Amino acid sequence: MTTMMPPKSPLAQPATMESGASILGTYKRAPMTFVKGDGVELIDTNGKKYLDLASGIAVNALGYGDAGIRRAVVEALDTGVIHVSNLYRSEPGEELARVIARNSFAKSVFFCNSGAEANEGAFKFARRWGRTVGSDAKTGILALRGSFHGRLFASLAATDRPSYRAPFRPLAGGISICERDLHVLDAALDSETIAALILEPVQGEGGVRVLEKSLIQQLRRLTEERGIALIFDEIQCGLGRLGTFFAYESFGVIPDVVTLAKPMAGGLPMGAILVAPGIAATIKAGDHGTTFGGGPFVASVALEVVRRIAEPSFLANVRENGEWFGETLRGIAKHTGKVRAIRGMGYMWGLDVVEKANDVIERGWEAGILVISAGDHTLRLLPPLVMTREELAKGAVLLEQILA
Repeated sequence: MTTMMPPKSPLAQPATMESGASILGTYKRAPMTFVKGDGVELIDTNGKKYLDLASGIAVNALGYGDAGIRRAVVEALDTGVIHVSNLYRSEPGEELARVIARNSFAKSVFFCNSGAEANEGAFKFARRWGRTVGSDAKTGILALRGSFHGRLFASLAATDRPSYRAPFRPLAGGISICERDLHVLDAALDSETIAALILEPVQGEGGVRVLEKSLIQQLRRLTEERGIALIFDEIQCGLGRLGTFFAYESFGVIPDVVTLAKPMAGGLPMGAILVAPGIAATIKAGDHGTTFGGGPFVASVALEVVRRIAEPSFLANVRENGEWFGETLRGIAKHTGKVRAIRGMGYMWGLDVVEKANDVIERGWEAGILVISAGDHTLRLLPPLVMTREELAKGAVLLEQILA
């Protein structure tokens, strides 16, 4: 008698990963492996040093081996309390919220673990507020062409990257992307159905595109007049990167909600949602939650980072060096003839190049410099905020070499 074997599941396919590779292949990784960091340089397994103009995608604002971060980590570990959950109070998170509130328009802060989480939470808060002050129809979220707000379902629906969106449809409903055009937005910003407009004042993944100050100010006027919340996604461009503590300070407006993440806890996962008093008043216990957000360990490190970045002299240095770096990049464009456009401010710059950005990036690995892309033909430069003018100058020399 023949024993019938059960059919194989279509999911039970043989592994095709590289030998020893167990991380899911959602990223195309560079070939080198970093084992150490020092100042503004990363060091690989062969001892080769790389000047870092990427900062872990705008995360490592204070560079590598920072004494203040090390001290904060050790002191936090010495308490023996890494996690307690948000069922209980812990002083580091509450003090961090007070520091952020003192430096912003907000009176309330919600902590989470990432930028995408922050934007998802911001959408929930905006809808809760919209229903409270309006009706059940006031739930729509508008985002702008060129936006990137994350890869979870609601934040992905607000992200203008067709290749990111297509494999995961259907995405969250009630979220639309509009052109960066005042007339289009004027028609779309309906006070009865739209709860919030979200924008990045500098679109990072979208090519380091600095939105026009006049456009942002007009959008603030329209949203105020129509009772629509204005959300600033400052996950990449906030916390000092533009030379102001918050990016909104560089554009002369005050939003209703700000989302933060990347540099906040010195490389540890942390995000935040800052909300104006009127929105905070509509949020009730149980409306949102997080197991790990704002835990005592990450909050202790974030306190060190946030206090340092908030210092006026620190921010002035970013502004002054950023202006100098921008002029230097424009000189490189003129010398090489290999750059079609330059955009940015502070320590956040994009260069449209005449070849594929990845070709330049790979030449950078050989030359010992790390830059990243923001599209097929755009180089993105996000140096640590502690990078000196001399170190920026070294980066400019290496950049000119790999462009030429």
